[in-house]
Amino acid sequence: MAPFNMAGVAGLLATCAAAAASAAYLLPLLLLLICPRGTHADPVVLLDTTQEEKLEWTKYPFGAEANTPGWVEESFTNFDKGINWRSYVVCDVAYNNVNNWLWTPFIERGPANRMYIEIKFTTRDCSLFPGNALSCKETFSLLYYEFDVATKEPPPWETDSYKLIGRIAAGEGRFNTNTEVVINTEVKSIPVTKKGVYFAFRDQGACISILAIKVYYISCPEISVNFAHFPATPTGREVALIEQTIGTCVANAVVIEQPTFLCKGDGKWYLPSGGCHCKPGYQADVEKQECTECPIGKFKHEAGSHSCEACPAHSKSSDYGFTECRCDPGYFRAEKDPKKMPCTQPPSAPQNLTVNFVDQSTVFLSWNAPHMLGGRTDTTYRVVCDACSMGVKYIPNTEVFNDTKITITGLNAVTTYRFQVFAENGVSALAGKSEYVDITVTTDASVPSLVSNVRITSVKSSELSISWDAPITEIGGDSDLVERYEVRCYPRYDDATNATVIQTSELSATFKGLKPSTDYAIQVRAKTTRGWGEYTPVVYKKTPHAMGLDYVGEDDNMQVRIIAGAIVAVVVLLVIIIIMTVLILRRASDECNKKQPSDCDTLEYRNGEVTTPLFTPAVGVAAASAGGAGGGGARSYVDPHTYEDPNQAVREFAREIDAGYITIEAIIGGGEFGDVCRGKLKLPPDGRTEIDVAIKTLKPGSADKARNDFLTEASIMGQFEHPNVIFLQGVVTKSNPVMIITEFMENGSLDTFLRANDGKFQVLQLVGMLRGIASGMQYLAEMNYVHRDLAARNVLVNAALVCKIADFGLSREIESATEGAYTTRGGKIPVRWTAPEAIAFRKFTSASDVWSMGIVCWEVMSYGERPYWNWSNQDVIKSIEKGYRLPAPMDCPEAIYQLMLDCWQKERTHRPTFANLTQTLDKLIRSPDTLRKIAQNRIRERGAPPPPPPASSTSSNVHLRKRGTNPLAPDAVDLTQLTSVSEWLASIKMSRYAESFERSGVTTLEAAARVTVQELTALGVTLVGHQKKIMNSVTALRAQMSATSQGFLV
Repeated sequence: MAPFNMAGVAGLLATCAAAAASAAYLLPLLLLLICPRGTHADPVVLLDTTQEEKLEWTKYPFGAEANTPGWVEESFTNFDKGINWRSYVVCDVAYNNVNNWLWTPFIERGPANRMYIEIKFTTRDCSLFPGNALSCKETFSLLYYEFDVATKEPPPWETDSYKLIGRIAAGEGRFNTNTEVVINTEVKSIPVTKKGVYFAFRDQGACISILAIKVYYISCPEISVNFAHFPATPTGREVALIEQTIGTCVANAVVIEQPTFLCKGDGKWYLPSGGCHCKPGYQADVEKQECTECPIGKFKHEAGSHSCEACPAHSKSSDYGFTECRCDPGYFRAEKDPKKMPCTQPPSAPQNLTVNFVDQSTVFLSWNAPHMLGGRTDTTYRVVCDACSMGVKYIPNTEVFNDTKITITGLNAVTTYRFQVFAENGVSALAGKSEYVDITVTTDASVPSLVSNVRITSVKSSELSISWDAPITEIGGDSDLVERYEVRCYPRYDDATNATVIQTSELSATFKGLKPSTDYAIQVRAKTTRGWGEYTPVVYKKTPHAMGLDYVGEDDNMQVRIIAGAIVAVVVLLVIIIIMTVLILRRASDECNKKQPSDCDTLEYRNGEVTTPLFTPAVGVAAASAGGAGGGGARSYVDPHTYEDPNQAVREFAREIDAGYITIEAIIGGGEFGDVCRGKLKLPPDGRTEIDVAIKTLKPGSADKARNDFLTEASIMGQFEHPNVIFLQGVVTKSNPVMIITEFMENGSLDTFLRANDGKFQVLQLVGMLRGIASGMQYLAEMNYVHRDLAARNVLVNAALVCKIADFGLSREIESATEGAYTTRGGKIPVRWTAPEAIAFRKFTSASDVWSMGIVCWEVMSYGERPYWNWSNQDVIKSIEKGYRLPAPMDCPEAIYQLMLDCWQKERTHRPTFANLTQTLDKLIRSPDTLRKIAQNRIRERGAPPPPPPASSTSSNVHLRKRGTNPLAPDAVDLTQLTSVSEWLASIKMSRYAESFERSGVTTLEAAARVTVQELTALGVTLVGHQKKIMNSVTALRAQMSATSQGFLV
């Protein structure tokens, strides 16, 4: 606390008084805050003899050596006034050289800077002692002695040790009769710095009675002003000094300016400055100087002494102490919006979008403001053009603007453009979507004359050459000079937007890579400096058959005939080989073996061949690799089959459990090797903690092969640790029965669980299950591990609906040396879940597991319905081979069904990886809106009779789904004849994305055929219509490449 000079403060007080006088009309409260009235505190008493029963103070002289009676303790009473005080009396006027001392006890000063002593006393007039008074006086001395330690010894009484406070004389009067009593009161003060003080009273011949002594200090009282708390503050060491006290904010307040208050020497506060404000969420109670929480329905955004405010429209506060009200669903508050402003919405779409003007290069658009502005005044507009090039200019030329009109220049003539006008405001970004209106505009032609005399100059089976004459201009000048020509060629019955386009400055062009025996339409247009002209009328020409003679002008080409004859011979030879292969395979056909009761879903492997009459593999693919467990690189998974002794693999990968720690409670099922039980496992080391486990037991007396297979499965499980793969607790091999102990899955197999809870889950829950399965399979695939039997029956579900991969009986390690293929040596194939290449050529990869994952997706979304219903295995294989796929289950989101179709790509390299699947499912879960659109091909309710299998390859059975038109039909465009990605994109009118494809490394048709929908977004293709158009062409490209490489049609 810093002392202030009283003279300086006097000026401040004068200024304050003047301000108060000039603002007399202000409220008293304002005056209190600016110049509050002084407050006075009661003294803090350190000693009060009126409250003591006895004093027994130290005095001098005393005892036998005393030559005078000295100070005598007695009681002073006045019953009329209720007085009964212990007091000291001395009256040694009859003695010479009187020197009587009386000391108070040691009085600790505490926080005091200045101590006050109040003395009540009486004095007798010397005239009352005529002739008897030898040294009569009418005063006594008051002294003090500061000391840092209280001592039990009498205080020093030497005169030099004491400081004189003053000589005390009667001010009210003296006794001048023996009956009159006049009580005098004297107050003195001293500055103190040490721990405490002794006060001393010295009599040198007076007749006095010290009736009462009070020692105290003055303190400015504890107070709260301007929401700052000031503690009780002792006055300064000097009466004229002022103590400055720094206050602290009351609870839930923050400092605005450092609060200070001045404590004067009389114990009064003056001139507060600074102070605190209630922090956000709290309002000021000025009377109580407290900050209280805002009630429900109100808020306070910033610190201040103002009250909480009611929540603005479309918002609410559901608890106490809100700093801002939360917007209702569908309403938002922009970052820069005042908190007291009502919550608002994005605007609706603009209205009445109109084309006001259009010519060959310019479009003028106008529109009306949205009918609903969302409660805001900051509506802006943004225009997006689908097909506009970089040279197109906009007026206004800012990305967003306030006008309800725009001019677009630099457009191409005779070109169709789609313009989208978005209405946005300050909360559109928070809402995550903007409403828009769109319009399609075709610019006018700029060249009045047409190209003439379009003619075919050469025709071959896959090639057309065209020439034409330059247009005849009506107006001379450089503006009519032709810069270049554009020629488009497309199948007669196809859409012109999918035409192959060539631009040239010559008067001729040649189209290559055309399909034989196909009618083509050809059109030409010219471009001058004024823009593009119109296309010429269509000229049709049919390409000859591939085995026939090409037409080149009027000449026949003998070499072409020879090549055609050779091609015919090769085709005939291939047909003969294929027919013989089919006949041989049919002889080895056999009935399927059942994997489960009433479920004929498997094919038996025998002697390295699959017993199916339904596939006709091309020459060269029948000799599949017979590689087993080899591999070119290090892998984290170790195939237990590489161990000569299965027990060694078990010891390495599984933990041996003492059978005494296991309790079997009930049999819950049966497996290939024995019973499956529920039980308890005591956890070491103390065995006090028990957990639920599933226990697989080996039948007593099982053959060695059964025991080895049983232990092999344990060796496989023991290498995996993932939240979506069943966890192996351990094995029991040192006692009978041999047991495998795994975690217990309360809800059993996924297919049974779904059938028992048909229709009870939300779509998001089902997608969450699929995400868990995909994550587990991604882990297995990254371990270089192929499952071979992924199905809902082999997925287990726990109480928290977490799905975990189980049943590793058919699993094998992927052999990296053969591109991840595994060639089986025998066993059963679950046909309904197995990829076509795995059935036909016994090649199992993670890609074949992805096919199975698609079937599992179908099972989950159909609540455990059996894939392909009651069809035979042969019908299933035939249908898949012809390109048919399972239809979307009832209420299945389109995004999930598209994921299934991606998994069911015939070409295994075109299927997504499990990492892709996991990532896609994660995105769907994070964006539930993407799951709202339902696949539209369903016509059969769940539980209705299953559809029959397709009768023939031309069947249009609506219960199965063929993806798009047949890309292998005779009239389909042969995309494999294209030479580059840019040419392919040009053929489907998507040239604008050519640079993006090239920048992303998609530079060959093979790479383009592997593009997925998810990758299109990364490539910059964000419009749904463009994505569908490109993916339709990608699907056709895949099919045509597959047909070309494998030698047979699908």
